[in-house]
Amino acid sequence: MSTAFDSRLLHSENCRDPTTYWDRTTSNCVPCDITPGYEVTANCGKSDDGSQHEVSKTVCKANTFNDGSAGFCKSCSICRPGYIISSPCTITTDTKCEDIGSRSTGVPVTVPTSKFNTAFLSEIPKTQTNKEGGTFPPSPGAMIWAVPLVVFFSITLVVIGACLIYIKRKRGQQTVLTYSRRSSYINAGFTPLSAPTGNDGQEGLLSPNVLSAPLQTVLDNLDVLEELVILLDPESHGVKNTKHLASHCSFPATWITYTYSMKDSKSPLKAVLEGVTSRHPDWTVGHLAKLLGYMKRYDAIAVLAKLELNVIEI
Repeated sequence: MSTAFDSRLLHSENCRDPTTYWDRTTSNCVPCDITPGYEVTANCGKSDDGSQHEVSKTVCKANTFNDGSAGFCKSCSICRPGYIISSPCTITTDTKCEDIGSRSTGVPVTVPTSKFNTAFLSEIPKTQTNKEGGTFPPSPGAMIWAVPLVVFFSITLVVIGACLIYIKRKRGQQTVLTYSRRSSYINAGFTPLSAPTGNDGQEGLLSPNVLSAPLQTVLDNLDVLEELVILLDPESHGVKNTKHLASHCSFPATWITYTYSMKDSKSPLKAVLEGVTSRHPDWTVGHLAKLLGYMKRYDAIAVLAKLELNVIEI
């Protein structure tokens, strides 16, 4: 990774490439001298008038190197799991890695530096130094337990995460959904409203103006929406609620369960109505009333009658 220079730190107005400087003799930008183990400073430390503002090069910092192929030092490579360091990084050479199984050495097999890699590599025993100053790899026994240990901790974190999700979902489910879904509602998509036939208790409860009003009217009238939420969201044995309404609208069971698990932050009924209006903007209050009629929730249909004033104002 090359060092990035702030343009304000450049010494030359003519040479915007920090690895070059202005040669007054040729009136050209000339590359700085590259030395292994060092990186050049901005414009080799020279300004356009030839004055020297700083040294032309500086030694590579810790964990970086320059083999003379570029003007700047690069980050040292890190051996990936399954490899050990056969030759550590110096200011002029990159790290060399050795395959534990084959004991063969070659060009370093690297992985990007990240918090995960750092944590993982910290579990692998470092190369040890003998009395003569040489190095030798860690014992096979140490490597055998290091990798399983990391796998064990990873599995433990996954299990804990799954348990937390399960507990959160169960919190929103007070009773088990015991009704059987109609066969016509099993497939994905919304149920055609032409079947079943009949007004299912709507006649005499809602005016034609309310029945023909867009379903969005229910979401816009916060008073009516709040009453419907109080009536339909709670789970009571033997009383059909928002879960049944969502099923009639062919929302999948997984979606319904998830929506109820988030009940503390958002009403499931509101989520159902928003989902229906976004996919079927042509739905009316009459469509909703018909579904409530299927569910025998005439108390909720009666609440829809309060939309009359809102419809007249529109």
